[in-house]
Amino acid sequence: MLKEKVLQTIKKYNLIKKGEKIVVGVSGGPDSICLINILNEIKQQEKIDLIVCHINHLIREEAGEDERFVQEYCKEKQIPFFTKHVEVEKIAKTRKIGTEEAGREERYKFFNEILEKNNANKIATAHTKNDNSETVLMNIIRGSGTSGLKGITPIRDEKYIKPLIECTREEIERYCEEKKLNPRYDKTNNENIYTRNKVRNILIPLIKEEFNPNIIETIDRLSDLAKKENEYLEEMTIKIYQENLIKEEKQEIILKLKEFNKQNEIIKGKIILYAIKKILGTNNGISKVHIDDIIKLCKNNIGNKYLTPNKNIKILVNKGKMYFFVTQNS
Repeated sequence: MLKEKVLQTIKKYNLIKKGEKIVVGVSGGPDSICLINILNEIKQQEKIDLIVCHINHLIREEAGEDERFVQEYCKEKQIPFFTKHVEVEKIAKTRKIGTEEAGREERYKFFNEILEKNNANKIATAHTKNDNSETVLMNIIRGSGTSGLKGITPIRDEKYIKPLIECTREEIERYCEEKKLNPRYDKTNNENIYTRNKVRNILIPLIKEEFNPNIIETIDRLSDLAKKENEYLEEMTIKIYQENLIKEEKQEIILKLKEFNKQNEIIKGKIILYAIKKILGTNNGISKVHIDDIIKLCKNNIGNKYLTPNKNIKILVNKGKMYFFVTQNS
């Protein structure tokens, strides 16, 4: 049964601890309605509390019906329900970003608001094994590094959890039928406008038909291997970073340049990304070109030379030391 499979995933990755309060993102589609139903089924035995969040992006005509469907479900199951209306297309235009990205940002902002207001512990989303395979393929298409092969992690930042990550979409739809949940279906999922929809509706069916009918399982194995290798490299990175560390403050990190230069190129790149994330909270926007330039700067070891991979950080090499500074613009 799917419930047992989800429980195994929760135990395997330690996603939920007894007594925790979980914010669950529910759109009303098969994946999210399956997730909330299973979590509600195991609520008593796992001694957890649930809160449902639904965000209406105000894009589709049916969005109001989706919202009412989730609200009625929560009323019947006596689960606290929170909803928010967001003009995602307007926000995307203002910020000059894609609608998908804007929607994702607004969802997580809302989930975190509800988490803080209700003293909750985790945010659960309904990502599946299929979503993971789609993400890996999208990362390959975009030219991501090996870290992109790990796809969607079961838990991120010790807060964002994916209890359905080892379940296929077929299993989820079968569960919804068996439980007579009658989930909502987003018609825009069939429109091949967004990259994910093209990967889901065109690329994966083509690979299944022409090359490998078990492509979802194949990519999942690759993703699992990449996760394990990445975890090992992260452990090594932190160990070597600590050994090379001279100073670590909120707006400044100093490393031993000579020791840094002795490392393998892969570890050097990971140390740079780790230090930038430590000081800025993110390393988004730091590309391979930036990493290569910083490694080259360190190797040449010319005093008082620096790089600014973005407006928020400066990397300086001087007197046998490697400095990471937060700039005044950040």
